[in-house]
Amino acid sequence: MGTVLLIVLLLTIIAGLISIYCIVVYNNYQEYIIRINEVEGYIDNCIRDKFDLLSKSINIIKGNVDIKEELFPDIIKLRSRRLSSFELDRKLVEPLNEFYKIKEEHQELMKSNAFIEIDLKLSDIEDNLNAYKEYYNENITKYNKMVRSFPSNIVGKFCKFNEKTFFDGKDMNDDIENDFKL
Repeated sequence: MGTVLLIVLLLTIIAGLISIYCIVVYNNYQEYIIRINEVEGYIDNCIRDKFDLLSKSINIIKGNVDIKEELFPDIIKLRSRRLSSFELDRKLVEPLNEFYKIKEEHQELMKSNAFIEIDLKLSDIEDNLNAYKEYYNENITKYNKMVRSFPSNIVGKFCKFNEKTFFDGKDMNDDIENDFKL
């Protein structure tokens, strides 16, 4: 009777320790998910603000500089499309580069307070966006390590946690090379 009680007690302790471990691992997953979701919101806001500022700059540039060609044609096309943050961020690279090229070629724009304000805000947004993307990717890396590493992957499979892609949309586990282009 004493050995049966000892075995039951030992099994109860082991089951309790396994349960505590599973709870700790699950909470770690949740912590990374919360961090990732939070920074995704910040990234979304920055990208939308960048889009809005580039759109707003079109009239300011045209009001201060005689430019014949259409400014940022991609921006106008993007207004009606529903894109993910990954896609919109990639699509805004060219208009942003064009904005800086126009700024460099037309120094008279630096006399416009509205243009200077947009330029400063775009610079701040780019700095914040780079920091947010780095933080996002760091947390994705830690989350993905948990999804792939034993024994935390057991809890991940049970809870149906899957690997996530980095902010730039690159999937390191597939053979598609096109996702490495800007």
